[in-house]
Amino acid sequence: MIPIVAIVGRPNVGKSTLFNRLLGQRTAIVHDQPGVTRDRHYADVNVFSRTFTLIDTGGFDPDDSDAIGQGIARHVRAAVEEADLVLCVLDGQAPPSEADAAAVRMLRQSSKPVIYLANRLDHARLEQEATELYALGIQPIAISALHGRGMADLGEALTAQLPPPELEANAEGEAQAVPRVALIGRPNAGKSSLLNRLSGQERSLVDDRPGTTRDPVDVRLEFKGQPYLMVDTAGIRRRARVEDGVESQSVMQALRAVARADVVVLLCDASIGLAEQDARLLGLCAERARAIVVGLNKIDLLDGPARQRAIESARSQLHFAPWVQIVPASNRSGEGITQLMNAVRRSFQQYSTRIPTAQLNEFLETLVDHTPPPRGSRSSPRLFFMTQAQASPPVFVVMCSAAEELKDSYRRFLSNQLRKTFGFESVPLVVRYRDRRRRE
Repeated sequence: MIPIVAIVGRPNVGKSTLFNRLLGQRTAIVHDQPGVTRDRHYADVNVFSRTFTLIDTGGFDPDDSDAIGQGIARHVRAAVEEADLVLCVLDGQAPPSEADAAAVRMLRQSSKPVIYLANRLDHARLEQEATELYALGIQPIAISALHGRGMADLGEALTAQLPPPELEANAEGEAQAVPRVALIGRPNAGKSSLLNRLSGQERSLVDDRPGTTRDPVDVRLEFKGQPYLMVDTAGIRRRARVEDGVESQSVMQALRAVARADVVVLLCDASIGLAEQDARLLGLCAERARAIVVGLNKIDLLDGPARQRAIESARSQLHFAPWVQIVPASNRSGEGITQLMNAVRRSFQQYSTRIPTAQLNEFLETLVDHTPPPRGSRSSPRLFFMTQAQASPPVFVVMCSAAEELKDSYRRFLSNQLRKTFGFESVPLVVRYRDRRRRE
């Protein structure tokens, strides 16, 4: 098993900055505003000649009476419970606070190995300011997560505390393809609730206030014996309503999660229906050629006729992508969740399908014999050859003559027949037409 290292500490001491530093990329949102990180954020890292899973957590403050603050404290305790080693980050330029003392007490009670870090000591002359932290009964390592100072000392302490590396079994050829599924939608659509139901634990904070989720939350889970990598994202509002700062960064991270996903699940409130913003999000996903499933959440609040109207309204809004699957579901009652995940699995299978070239050319020959392309304004296009350039997403290339003369209606016809023949019923298809030169 890969060891797990959790980063903990009170709010605004640089935990996410250290997370990004060790990961080698800016994944976690960093902002001067306290309390930006809320959920547990996991990432596999290879640093200091060791591979381990790193967990970024929210600021620990057990005296915070707010529901979100209490939820963050629960997530921090859960991260410590599953960790093999804990990195406790403190502000080296400030005297210890009651929240710092509470974090140290919590870690001592956990009996987990802990490395204490005095952050924000950008210069050697600042190290004397960290002596006040000794009052907590600890001897922290001086670091600067922002500038990388003290990383060698941290690496030495970390490799000494981690359990010894185990020999990795050779599992070549045994790996199972795992779909990466991004949950997107407007704020309060039920994305975090769905993730918690699928994972069987509180992996994302859930609150009635919009904007609870900020960083994308990656969770590996199994549902009905099938593995998934689910990514919970921040709610995306209309651009005019997005505020600068944390929300803007959250939206950008959500859009990056879409770009990395195989399947995108758009959740929306069935009682409200798909809004213009939802259609824009789906259009963005379709442009990126991602498989899409729409979940009409909170369907248990509607009676039979209202349910049918909600489905018909959603289908009308998605006239530009008639291949999108629409599944009524309810996070609260569990209704439709199995059907939703079955749709995700089917979409992933179609998304990663590769068709042999011989079958594609047999399909093309039969199609052209029955329905040849119409004559253009100057010449008659001819279709010679077809191949699949890639899967995930499925991209096809048709070699032809006079590609510019091929009418859009015939292009749509060919794509629809391709879907019908090879079962691409719920994923976008990219078909490119290339003029065959005389030499070719």
